[in-house]
Amino acid sequence: MTRYESNEKRNIWYEFVKRCVDILFSLIAILVLSPLFIVIAFLVWRNDKGSVIFRRRVIGRGGKEFDMFKFRSMVMNAEQILDENKELLSEYKGKHKLENDPRITKIGSFLRTTSIDELPQFFNVLFGTMSLVGPRPIHGDEAETYGSNLSRFITVKPGMTGLWQIYGRSNTTYEERVKYDMAYIKHRSIWYDFWVLVMTVPAVILKRGAI
Repeated sequence: MTRYESNEKRNIWYEFVKRCVDILFSLIAILVLSPLFIVIAFLVWRNDKGSVIFRRRVIGRGGKEFDMFKFRSMVMNAEQILDENKELLSEYKGKHKLENDPRITKIGSFLRTTSIDELPQFFNVLFGTMSLVGPRPIHGDEAETYGSNLSRFITVKPGMTGLWQIYGRSNTTYEERVKYDMAYIKHRSIWYDFWVLVMTVPAVILKRGAI
């Protein structure tokens, strides 16, 4: 068996095990957390009546776009507010985030701080558009920023968590986020994924992963 064939066989085995873990873990999480989903959905609706789930269009494996699910943490007209405020729009285009986002609701601030807003992504994992562990999901506007790294980024599924999560995504520059994504893709393995999942727990508890 050649080295190429050995690597190919290892990659197929890794993808198979990773998908099995994704399906099993996401199913268990959805079942266990379903009561919490109902409570959070009610609180989001009560705080700012409108859609409970926010669908963000992001880039997936193979460059295919899909809707990533999150509990809505902003006001319903969030996009309009951003477009009408030149200062906010300029900051967002430069950093792909806002330091003090005025569009976030009261309940939304709590959801983001605790990362609860991301729990609906377990459905993305179950449907196969995301994985438990992977590079940070990005939308179309960020593709240009990734440059030549984009071709490597789209070889894997984006993840609910990753190096960007455990090393504190709110405290890292965009360039550092890209570096973390590329490092994960290069070194990914079942054991590496397991390590990232384990390290995600203290990161969330200590709020290092909060946006």
